[in-house]
Amino acid sequence: MKQTILIIEDEEDLLELLEYHLQKEGYETLGFLSSRNVEKCLQEEPIDLLIVDRNLPGVEGSEFVENLRKKGFSQAVIFVTAKNSDTHIEEGFLRGCDDYVTKPYNMKELLLRIKAILARTAPESKNTLSYRDLILDLEAHRLSVNDKDVELTKLEFDLLKTMIENKNAVLSREFLLEHVWKNDEFFQDKTVNVAINRLKQKIDPTKEKEYIKSIWGVGYILC
Repeated sequence: MKQTILIIEDEEDLLELLEYHLQKEGYETLGFLSSRNVEKCLQEEPIDLLIVDRNLPGVEGSEFVENLRKKGFSQAVIFVTAKNSDTHIEEGFLRGCDDYVTKPYNMKELLLRIKAILARTAPESKNTLSYRDLILDLEAHRLSVNDKDVELTKLEFDLLKTMIENKNAVLSREFLLEHVWKNDEFFQDKTVNVAINRLKQKIDPTKEKEYIKSIWGVGYILC
């Protein structure tokens, strides 16, 4: 599976140039001329890296990234910007970037920086599933939340895996019983409710992030 890079760049010509070179290197790209709809995209698509200009319409790029970090998004970020003072660079790192490249820049150098960051943060082996700052290691059967390991039972792991695999849909209790519990007649709807509540307590003990939303009379959805 190709690694996916999301670019926020308000200069359309530069955005197209970046996408051309990244696609030529074998990456998938998603381009945005503003920060609008980016957060929704991050919730719905497996993004490995963001390239963000700081001079964006409506919101300053580093403030936007800082807000993403507060919401638990942990994808690597490179600022590519004309803001090149020492203060700007320090500010960029403090607000959550992994690297900082100033304009004008050398395309080959930028590609090397991207490759180095992705090798560390998003290796091409896709034996993981991720949603926001939840990362499931499918081989080790391990969950990390914001880079901290959280112990799950096999049932809880399978439940979260199923929800991430179907993250754009409301999942009924019947669906979860069939795909997680394998429709064992012993189990009932309340079994799902109990398991969901235990899972929520483990992945969000402070109830600040609200990963899982209950849709009354229907089921559950990641949010």
